[in-house]
Amino acid sequence: MIALLIRDMRLAFRAGGGFGLGLAFFLIVTVMVPFSVGPQSELLTTIAPGVLWLGALLACLLSLDRLLALDWEDGSLDLLATAPLPLEAVVTVKALAHWITTGLPLVLLAPVLGVLLNLAGEGYVWLVVSLAVGTPALSVIGTFGAALTVGLKRGGLLLSLLVLPLYVPTLIFGAEVARRGATGMDTATPLLMLAGITAGVIGLLPFASAAVLRVNLR
Repeated sequence: MIALLIRDMRLAFRAGGGFGLGLAFFLIVTVMVPFSVGPQSELLTTIAPGVLWLGALLACLLSLDRLLALDWEDGSLDLLATAPLPLEAVVTVKALAHWITTGLPLVLLAPVLGVLLNLAGEGYVWLVVSLAVGTPALSVIGTFGAALTVGLKRGGLLLSLLVLPLYVPTLIFGAEVARRGATGMDTATPLLMLAGITAGVIGLLPFASAAVLRVNLR
């Protein structure tokens, strides 16, 4: 499993649409928002949690179409399906590699970009906490979407249409945690809901992804 994790991380750094593109997209979204809404510090402070969360979500979405496509194209996916390692473990490792190379850098970069959006001082910690808790769910859900569309020509658009509705609960509660933290309100309820969503998808979707891959590989 460790060898597979290292391999997938190397592919993410080398392949197009991976690590650097997600961070660049996140940076562009954050930089462009102040230009579009104007230099109104109070407005930027209000919308900063939602903008940062939306930017992180879309940045995660950019690299999903290559999550399983590379293994499909070179035949590695067939070998992994017949390997002693369960297919559920394979998709879990791939989701973990995606989070390490995409989600974790976004978590670390978000406080820096929060300065550009005049995020309230109390909100930085809660922004990091919400992203750290919520972005693993984005990677696991994205892996499920990639499993559904693997092997399809130009499946990137279909993948986005399938995954975006599943991302909505994570976006709602993640942004709400950051918003409440920035305004000094209680964050326990949305944070627990966000953690519940992450725990639920980690516990269930690897089995669904493996089942879908078995069907697609027949």
